[in-house]
Amino acid sequence: MKLYDLEPSGNCYKVRLLAALSNLELDLVAVDFANGEHKQPPLSNLNPLCQLPILHDGDLILRDSQAILVYLAGQYGGLAWWPAHAQGQAEIMQWLSFAGNEVEHSLCAARLVSRFGNDLDKSAALARAAMILPILDAHLAQHEWLAIGRPTIAECAVYPYVALAPEGDVDLAPYPNILSWLTRVEALPGYLAKP
Repeated sequence: MKLYDLEPSGNCYKVRLLAALSNLELDLVAVDFANGEHKQPPLSNLNPLCQLPILHDGDLILRDSQAILVYLAGQYGGLAWWPAHAQGQAEIMQWLSFAGNEVEHSLCAARLVSRFGNDLDKSAALARAAMILPILDAHLAQHEWLAIGRPTIAECAVYPYVALAPEGDVDLAPYPNILSWLTRVEALPGYLAKP
């Protein structure tokens, strides 16, 4: 299995994290993002959106970190990270959507501005972070894990940009339940340190 990867990317880290936690071997292919390798063939043929990560497994090519998490968990993780029942899958999917929408447009966006100089509206990203972090903290006040009472790919999807939030000048100190959850994720066997 080949993962076209960018080491500092939280979305690529999601996939590497699940692989580490699941003891899956990935052949990491570092992409020269700064020079636009992802926007040229053969990578642009693999993902016409010109984004990373890209997973290549046999004849299957997948883009989007959330889709890759579902595939890896379902194909190789047994029931450990992705349950067989629809209710559990739906609970997990709502957190994957949260990661791909609310977290991307707040914590990720703020980090992109602060760490990489992207031309995004940082004040809007920080305002959105101030709206979503209390929601996450309140959920974690009632639940040890995001979905179905145990670690799942929901953790792999949400954890990276929350853990990296300080790089976007987002203070997590007001959110003790989030901080406790981060510690629980980092204590999982096989945990891979964040970039």
